[in-house]
Amino acid sequence: MSLTDAPLGHHVAYPAQYDPALLFPIERAANRTALGLNAAKPLPFHGADIWTAYELSWLNAKGKPLVAMAVFTIPADSPRLIESKSFKLYLNSFNQTRLDDESTLRERLARDLGAAVGAPVRLDLIAPRDFARQTIAELDGTDLDALDVAIETYQPAPELLRHAAGSRDTEVIEETLVSRLLKSNCPVTGQPDWASVQIRYRGRAIDRESLLKYIVSFREHAGFHEHCVEQIHTDIMRACAPSELTVYARYTRRGGLDINPWRSNVPHASVGGVRTARQ
Repeated sequence: MSLTDAPLGHHVAYPAQYDPALLFPIERAANRTALGLNAAKPLPFHGADIWTAYELSWLNAKGKPLVAMAVFTIPADSPRLIESKSFKLYLNSFNQTRLDDESTLRERLARDLGAAVGAPVRLDLIAPRDFARQTIAELDGTDLDALDVAIETYQPAPELLRHAAGSRDTEVIEETLVSRLLKSNCPVTGQPDWASVQIRYRGRAIDRESLLKYIVSFREHAGFHEHCVEQIHTDIMRACAPSELTVYARYTRRGGLDINPWRSNVPHASVGGVRTARQ
């Protein structure tokens, strides 16, 4: 199947009952090949795609609606990702479905999503009693967005990336930089996708103005969230060769779902589950 077969960009009737066939997986290999990553070799990064579902509901055995939020963590080394509209349709297929208990919901979600992506998927359900504990925060790090830069390029331009003037290979720093100016477009519908991005690295200093220009260069790029983060990680590694690099993006939600991919070459690296104000 190709993207033309996906529900994204097409009028699709909302399902009346649970239907795992609604999930539309997309192979990751094509995008990674385009980045010059060798499918026969181990990935140069690890990480995950963290999905937050804000619109999850089902019926209990008596027909009473129940609601929850859910966080799904899909490993970056899974062979497939899930097209977002199909994910939304799948979750909505539970709306009028009676389930005996919450464990049945968990079992179906874990089974169906794992089968779609080809790897185990972590599931965390957030019950209404815990809604008040959900907090809003911003990604930590030095904000790049106040830099006074002239922008001329709105397609990914890795040639913009460079080391800071006067920096030397022998001068190793560690820093975390953030921007709220990452924007790309859906490759099927052309709709804008907005994100905050955090770049944490160790190595020779990266020129901050060039990094901000590079982030903004995605503004007219057509690419899925996961693909954009992998491209950013790959481009920075090639241009600036940090010994450690973690790239984490928090995208604003669409259709009750947000997608938050991260990629890192740091063993055992992880990222926090911060939810930003725009999410």
